[in-house]
Amino acid sequence: MIGDVPDVEAGQEFSTRRLAHEAGVHRPLQAGICGTKKTGAESIVVSGGYKDDEDYGDVIVYTGHGGQDGAGNQVSHQALEDSGNAALVTSYLEGLPVRVLRGYQGTTPYAPATGYRYDGLYRVTSYGSKLSIDGFLIWQFRLEACDGAPTLETTQQPELPSAPTESEATSTTGNESPERITSTVQRIVRSSAVKRQVKAWHDNRCQICNVRIEVPGGSYSEGAHIRALGSPHNGPDTTDNVLCLCPNCHVMLDAGAIVIEDDLTVIRGGQPAGVLRTHSQHAIDLECVRHHRERWRQ
Repeated sequence: MIGDVPDVEAGQEFSTRRLAHEAGVHRPLQAGICGTKKTGAESIVVSGGYKDDEDYGDVIVYTGHGGQDGAGNQVSHQALEDSGNAALVTSYLEGLPVRVLRGYQGTTPYAPATGYRYDGLYRVTSYGSKLSIDGFLIWQFRLEACDGAPTLETTQQPELPSAPTESEATSTTGNESPERITSTVQRIVRSSAVKRQVKAWHDNRCQICNVRIEVPGGSYSEGAHIRALGSPHNGPDTTDNVLCLCPNCHVMLDAGAIVIEDDLTVIRGGQPAGVLRTHSQHAIDLECVRHHRERWRQ
């Protein structure tokens, strides 16, 4: 199950992992990542199992699974194709939330004193590989707390990079050790079940330009509503109102740089630019196509 668990609130504590398992917060009794490449990661446990983990409360740098010996040393390279690591990649590509359970074994100020604590939903905002402290390749995933996640209490603040001096802040040459600050970033494209179905039909290949963006561990596309949701457009959240697009074509569709004719001819910059690629299981609602075209008629 992706997302919140019924009757479990963020901040709820469990004396053992089995109780967290029984509550549905984190189903595996040993593995730190629950999920598959197909579904995405349901949950992770942050419990100090990997030396390279970093925990800043609302931001977690989480080391993927694999390559350790029984003493917690990294003795071989990690593989992105490992089911747990692949699940976190899918969570990143699809913008899916991940439940975070912290354990008492963690060495950060945010670890509970005893047992385990459910700390709400986080999103994977980036991932990549690096050499671990022990010298082997590992995969790491940056997770950031979703809106509404509880503010974690701690009596010991973790060490964070210091703020730059005034001269550093105004330097045109940049800053080798930038501070961590709260900022506004571009939206995360979150995939509903409807969008994921359309993307699956098209195997993440853009219906307009035919591009399939390959990334380590998978491929990426976006589900784009033809007729926008919400007032004043009130488009339906149904598969016949969604296209599988690359990010560039998604932006152009949303901003009216691309419109579609009733015969599914794609018009870009006022000129025909090919025909929308279709799939036998993916019907297109022409009323939504007309509404989008009328919205951007010049």
